[in-house]
Amino acid sequence: MDNGFLRVEDLCKHYGEGEARLEVLQSITTSLNKGEICTLLGPSGSGKSTFLNLVGGLEPADSGRIFVGDTELTSLNDKDLVEYRRRELGFVFQFYNLIADLTVQENIEVCQYLSDNPLPMDDLLTSLGLWDHRKKFPHQISGGQQQRCAIGRALIKNPSLLLCDEPTGALDYNTSKEILTLMEQVNQQYGCTIVIVTHNDAIKHMAHRILRLRDGQLVEDSMNTQIARACDLEW
Repeated sequence: MDNGFLRVEDLCKHYGEGEARLEVLQSITTSLNKGEICTLLGPSGSGKSTFLNLVGGLEPADSGRIFVGDTELTSLNDKDLVEYRRRELGFVFQFYNLIADLTVQENIEVCQYLSDNPLPMDDLLTSLGLWDHRKKFPHQISGGQQQRCAIGRALIKNPSLLLCDEPTGALDYNTSKEILTLMEQVNQQYGCTIVIVTHNDAIKHMAHRILRLRDGQLVEDSMNTQIARACDLEW
């Protein structure tokens, strides 16, 4: 295996026991280079979100190893996992989970204080197209703007790894393309490695690397030789 930035080796995870036992991930081995955009594809129940949860240190693997940079997640205790998530990770989910009685800027500031090296707030708000909306509350902005705020909340920590679970799943076509274009810009501007879990096969065309899961097994692990711009994607 090459010495990538994100590396998983023989990763296994199951839920349930006896007749109800379900092997969600079966001996997954792969690696991503620093600064890559990766799409993780597959049908519902294929193990995509479980893979993201394990890489994010949100739940333990049954066996195998996970490395992010020089850190082996699978050897960390609970306290060190909290520090890892605080220091290295940004999470973006399908549902925005914004705090209703905080403004856009305040929602982002919640995570700013978790980092020793946060991005400049004003620059980030401008990059996200939220400067004019910074003093508004979540109910006063659109779904796309709420997702931009959620991305800002993840990015303000200046994470080296951004994990996105169906980030466009609740958005319409045009807003989805805006969010994907934003992620493309984020990757280029800040250099963070991005993993996007999605059902949308078209998104793979903007990624450097394509992973595909089926029934807990990695059935595709390929590099994209012709990367499309997010604005040119169609589905």
